[in-house]
Amino acid sequence: MHPTSATASTDHKNKRLCNTPSTILSLDGDILSIIFAFLNMFDLVRCSLVCKFWNEILESRSLRVFYERKLRNDASSSRSFEHTKKSLRMILRDVAMEQHRLALQCGRFHVDQWKGHSTTISQCRMKMGTLVTGVGDKVIRLWSLDRYKCVEEYSIPDTLSLVDFDFDESKIVGLIGSHFCIWRRNGKRSVFPSLEGKFIKGSCMRYFDPEAMVGCDDGSVRVFDMYSRRCSQIIRMHSAPITCLCLSEDQLILSGSTSGNITIADPSSVQKVATLRSSDFRGIKTLCLKPSSQLLFAGSAVGYTYCWDMRTRKLLWNTRVSPNVVSSLQHMRNDKSTLAVGGIDGILRFLNQNDGNIVSSCIAEDRLLSTYQSHPGSIQRRKGKRLPEDTYINIDAIPRNSRPSITCLAVGMKKVVTTHNTRDIRLWKFKDNNTISL
Repeated sequence: MHPTSATASTDHKNKRLCNTPSTILSLDGDILSIIFAFLNMFDLVRCSLVCKFWNEILESRSLRVFYERKLRNDASSSRSFEHTKKSLRMILRDVAMEQHRLALQCGRFHVDQWKGHSTTISQCRMKMGTLVTGVGDKVIRLWSLDRYKCVEEYSIPDTLSLVDFDFDESKIVGLIGSHFCIWRRNGKRSVFPSLEGKFIKGSCMRYFDPEAMVGCDDGSVRVFDMYSRRCSQIIRMHSAPITCLCLSEDQLILSGSTSGNITIADPSSVQKVATLRSSDFRGIKTLCLKPSSQLLFAGSAVGYTYCWDMRTRKLLWNTRVSPNVVSSLQHMRNDKSTLAVGGIDGILRFLNQNDGNIVSSCIAEDRLLSTYQSHPGSIQRRKGKRLPEDTYINIDAIPRNSRPSITCLAVGMKKVVTTHNTRDIRLWKFKDNNTISL
């Protein structure tokens, strides 16, 4: 029996559907709701950001009631459940941040270490789960932390040295001597000097499209437009060299200097707005601004950490966390509790953002747990160790292999990345002992 044209058309359609690969984006809402019900809080937050369709499913009434019941019944959640007026996404974010806090402050952890560069590197930046490392080597590398794989590499011109860098989702901007270099994520590179000629030596930079701000040794901040390639402003902020910069969401520029002061300037008026004074005359080494609460954190050359309220310009607390330089401090954007601090003594410390008290001090044990091969080479895993806080810590008694000097750190969800002015990159992975799962 010969097939009719209608039968042949149906068979062709069915064959075409069978040959079409199915993806998770092709699943309907009911199936996705069942899948989402098996995920934990952190994974749900990530799923809500995938697309509008997934976010609408996560905000559906049936899933919301299911999650609220789970949260109320969970014994590890000691706080009262007062989320009824919040969106489900906000509920999940709050719970994820609580898990993050517990993991950093008291959870178990291990440290993975690998050779990330051919020579020493001292800087790392992490945004939206993307890690970028550089300064010291002749390349900047972009990493996938899930696989410890270098996914992109950007070369630095041989005749120039990288001073500092920043990046967004489409490009990396580097300060190279008195030049700028822009690496597009598609591989194209552009190197150019200021059209007004060379500027005084720059020591740090920050980038917020379309402008790059450079802190200079003469105490000024120079603002460059990346499209016109011109210096649009010169703001005199200090009488001493600038050591660090950060930017607020309303485009205020904050700079620390070797004098120990922090100056706030408004580029729109090219004027200094305020000066925050510390008790450290050896200098401010690092700055970190928390946009949601307008808290400014700073680390000093003699081991102090400071916190100011940007709205009142008042010093809220200062704590000497180390006998040596504090090189770097960071926190997650939505984290209201924990500040990660690292410096020359090589101890990774976590502070309470509200009062500056040290809640935990961490090192990696010298003994290896395991060694395995990955794309960058050998990955060495060490067990993490928390130091006692109720007794005096004799730093000299801790082996140097367990605490190489931390030159820079970056904080992600339940993880911290550190660089040490060596070839190595360390990833500290923390686990909440009382993780809420759904």
